Amino acid sequence: MRNEVCQLLRDALASLIRQGVLPASADIPIQLERARKAGYGDYASNLAMVLAKGAGLKPRDLAEQLCANFPASSLVVRSEVAGPGFINLFLAADAYQQLPVQIRTQGEAYGTSRDGAGQRVMVEFVSANPTGPLHVGHGRGAAYGDALARVLRAAGYDAVSEYYINDAGRQMDILALSVWLRYLELSGETVSFPPAAYQGDYVFDIAATLHREDSEKYRSDATALLSSLPDDDDQALDTLISRARSVLGDPGFVRVHTLASETLVADIRADLTGFGVEFQTWYSERSLIDSGAVQRAIDDLKEGDFLYQEGDAWWFRSSNFGDEKDRVVLRANGNHTYFATDIAYHRDKIARGFDHVINIWGADHHGYIKRVKASLSALGIDQAVLTVLLVQFAILYRGGEKVSMSTRSGDFVTLRELREDVGRDAARFFYALRKPDQHMDFDLDLAKSQSSDNPVYYVQYAHARICSVFRQLDEKGIQINLAEANHGLLIEPRESDLLHKLSRYPEIVESAARAYEPHQVAYYLRELANDFHTYYNAHPFIAAEPDLRLARLSLIDAARQVLANALALLGVTAPERM
Repeated sequence: MRNEVCQLLRDALASLIRQGVLPASADIPIQLERARKAGYGDYASNLAMVLAKGAGLKPRDLAEQLCANFPASSLVVRSEVAGPGFINLFLAADAYQQLPVQIRTQGEAYGTSRDGAGQRVMVEFVSANPTGPLHVGHGRGAAYGDALARVLRAAGYDAVSEYYINDAGRQMDILALSVWLRYLELSGETVSFPPAAYQGDYVFDIAATLHREDSEKYRSDATALLSSLPDDDDQALDTLISRARSVLGDPGFVRVHTLASETLVADIRADLTGFGVEFQTWYSERSLIDSGAVQRAIDDLKEGDFLYQEGDAWWFRSSNFGDEKDRVVLRANGNHTYFATDIAYHRDKIARGFDHVINIWGADHHGYIKRVKASLSALGIDQAVLTVLLVQFAILYRGGEKVSMSTRSGDFVTLRELREDVGRDAARFFYALRKPDQHMDFDLDLAKSQSSDNPVYYVQYAHARICSVFRQLDEKGIQINLAEANHGLLIEPRESDLLHKLSRYPEIVESAARAYEPHQVAYYLRELANDFHTYYNAHPFIAAEPDLRLARLSLIDAARQVLANALALLGVTAPERM
């Protein structure tokens, strides 16, 4: 409906251009908003106010000419000028009454558009280090990223979702060390486990697999291994990693490292699949190193004089591009930093032909944004191609008490535990209800309650309630043909409210896509469910006289379709029974 009105405005604009009233322009954006007050029409546009200065006209004068050249339409029956030059547009009385037919015809396609057609977008999200299971904080990023990708696709964008596997670097070495130490315990060695190593049960599980598959092939004297360690925890870990490499040799260390990495990546994949999140691409950090892409990026930066050596380390001149200070890309020991691989990774993203790249990061990565964008500029890439969206951690409350989380200690609530506790639908909908950059308290008790206070239950119940109406018709042997419905009978205020709400859905999808805000869909769902429940409680359906019954059934069937479509964008099911 909105797109049709926009086209009518474009037609009026084109008429004035042909008449010479306005100069020709390549692409004039049409701004159209829902009227905010009754009596001001259905839509309002500030088009005249935007174009008046360039045309040398007063806004009201230009608005009047646009109205005079507005094409005849069965959709828009009246246009008028208001205020300093706004154009108010009034739709035909039956415009909304035809919506059930449109929605039934389009089905799952209702609400989709071509707004982003021709634009290829990458959405990279979660990308947690494979050093442990996903926790509830990762779940929020997963729910947001997946919903955003779905919304973008619904708005016509070619949106690709990608998981960046951080399978290289010190954290993975710490994981391999942690697994090997637990393996030594299983082999009968006495191990004083380092407090800074990974402590979770999953480490035991991987170690058990190693021991089961390789017996005591990698056993070594733990006493010698753990003797004379530095007092500093991090230095102690680095010393142990070096000793592990020496004792195991490259093949042995790679074996432990690979087993740990592949086990946890597989676990992450399974968790995300169970959460309804499927990535189109899984991209390995290690591949960037092995292919030489990281070294090539460093060499190019050196050639451009964007790196300098201080001591034995190489630094990137990120302060030249607005960062607070310069950043290390090559440590004194010759190892790449995470930043170095990220430089190569982001260049690779652009080289793969994406028009825009969206990174969804945890809020703790806020300080990382400037240096990544600085590296793009140094490589001759426009910073505007990259958008970084930050997600605050979710704070989980169980029994009214906050649950602490620490990956290394193993004391955290996993995404799998959350999903098993409250269900996938509740978890995803609750995550979707907040802007990602807002702090979130996750109330488990509310998520599991079957009441109108539970937003996901309230919305899903609206869908199930509609399905129940049609089951009752079947049970009573009442035959209906929705195609025969006379929607002109839908004249009650609550019917009008529901029709207006259904008409807004395509606009919500486009707005959510443009703003990267899938929570707009969640807000809309709550409003739509409320309008339906209010209508359902106020008017009879099956008991109404046949013609009116058929019209009302057609209306609520349209509501059912839109509820299902919108829930699907959030990765939430639309149950037929509850």
